[in-house]
Amino acid sequence: MKFTEEHEWLEADGDVVTVGITEHAATQLGDLVFIELPEVGARVAKDDELVVIESVKAASDVLAPLDGEITEVNEALVDNPTLVNEDPMGAAWMFRMKLDNPAEMEDLLDEDAYKALID
Repeated sequence: MKFTEEHEWLEADGDVVTVGITEHAATQLGDLVFIELPEVGARVAKDDELVVIESVKAASDVLAPLDGEITEVNEALVDNPTLVNEDPMGAAWMFRMKLDNPAEMEDLLDEDAYKALID
């Protein structure tokens, strides 16, 4: 698993990664009330705004962690955004994307570096 400084996690399966927000981010946001997911097939560049999240506390965006194409979205979150609060690092994944350059994953934070960031 890799992490971004924007509190996203990525788990690779070949050149496809599953992306969601970390438990730390979910806790900071509070109870989610709305999620807007990207379109399957969309081409994205690193740092593009992909997901809109609204909570009782604030609105936030999830950014594209790397360049690629959206291959799947977690439709369950649209009907049940609180799933992110319940299982942010598992069932509440947000989207899957095929990376243009899977080697760029190496530039992201590992778990120890992410823990140091949030401490």
